[in-house]
Amino acid sequence: MSSFDIIYETVKLIPKGKVATYGQVATLSGNPKWSRVVGYALHRNPEPGVIPCHRVVMKDGSLTPAFAFGGENRQRELLKSEGVEFLEDGRVDIERFRWRNL
Repeated sequence: MSSFDIIYETVKLIPKGKVATYGQVATLSGNPKWSRVVGYALHRNPEPGVIPCHRVVMKDGSLTPAFAFGGENRQRELLKSEGVEFLEDGRVDIERFRWRNL
């Protein structure tokens, strides 16, 4: 299994209505130094409807302007449709919506 495959399997575990950070996905995928690798993998997501890459955000709850499937606004729409709430400054309320798997 490639590093991308491992990352995809990890991202599939993030429940609807929750988010995980790039670093969190990297750690759960076996290498805490893979944060950028997570980004590369998600940018190449082969199954956007199956691998919920929109649930991965930056450590401060910011969305990535490089969201591969429609931009930052699309990521926000997808998260809101799952019940994820945002702070006034546009970041995900990471304390409330972070996936508590660790």
